[in-house]
Amino acid sequence: ASSLARMFVQVCLYFYCKCLWRCLKFVVRKLTGQCELQRICYNTKPGAARTMKIEASLKGSKSKRLQTSVNVHPDAIEKTIDDIMELKRINPDVNPQLGVSLQACLLQIVGYRNLIAEVEKLRREPYDSENPQHEEMLLKLWKCLKPNSPLKARISKQWCEIGFQGDDPKTDFRGMGLLGLYNLVYFAEWDTEIAQQVLTDSLHPKYSQLSKAEWEKKKFDKAIGYSFAIVGINITDLAYNLLVSGALKTHFYNVAPEAPTLTHFQQTFCYLMHEFHKFWIDEDPLDIMEFNRVREKFYKRILRQLQNPEMALCPHFAASESLINM
Repeated sequence: ASSLARMFVQVCLYFYCKCLWRCLKFVVRKLTGQCELQRICYNTKPGAARTMKIEASLKGSKSKRLQTSVNVHPDAIEKTIDDIMELKRINPDVNPQLGVSLQACLLQIVGYRNLIAEVEKLRREPYDSENPQHEEMLLKLWKCLKPNSPLKARISKQWCEIGFQGDDPKTDFRGMGLLGLYNLVYFAEWDTEIAQQVLTDSLHPKYSQLSKAEWEKKKFDKAIGYSFAIVGINITDLAYNLLVSGALKTHFYNVAPEAPTLTHFQQTFCYLMHEFHKFWIDEDPLDIMEFNRVREKFYKRILRQLQNPEMALCPHFAASESLINM
């Protein structure tokens, strides 16, 4: 009986707050002469803060047309903006900047949804050793990471040198499919110097025989080693979870002036790989069995950072200047 009573009170509070909120919005519109979308665009600077408020406003609208506007095809965004302006009785000639701001926000919102679909498709596609494109990407990974050490054979123990578990890497891609390979190749090809350095550092074991003074002089030898490729696939899983949970909206809405793309996701992976490597060294785990603990702690740290609407994980991938004027 008590649980039913609590449920009844919660339902009443929900409808009360919903009705109260709609009444407040109506009063504010009458006082300011602006709808909620106008107030957000005029009073919130571009980036995640604005786009997330616009997204919440559209999804929470009582109008089905506004609710579905966040799910339109990118080609239909301009028509959708016209529909929104008409529905809200906003004169585009008097408010020309509003249409530009709403279009930028919708491009990000729709683009994020499409990015999830693209990433999911790659994750679900298994590595196929009979596919020449898959094999070419795998060999490119080796060449980028070990340019001075030719691969002696496709099936080889050499793969362990870049952190795969056995003599055929295809078995290690089962969890993340082609997405894991795509990310590793992007890191190795476009951030080659850092990727090679991280690989080298990951191979170094702990030098327990050194004196404390010698130990402190070491920059990277302090940390226990880990398997570079396997960790890369694991960090791909971490980035994937951040994406599908919506946590990466903060970052992408701040760095992508229009629709976030697969390249933005891969750049974020590069950042996470580099940051995890530094985090691993700082944590100084006793052995590789502590990997899950360190990974979980790192994941929570990234989540906390992304709760800040001003957060951009990769400052050097910041949004273009054109966003500032939208």
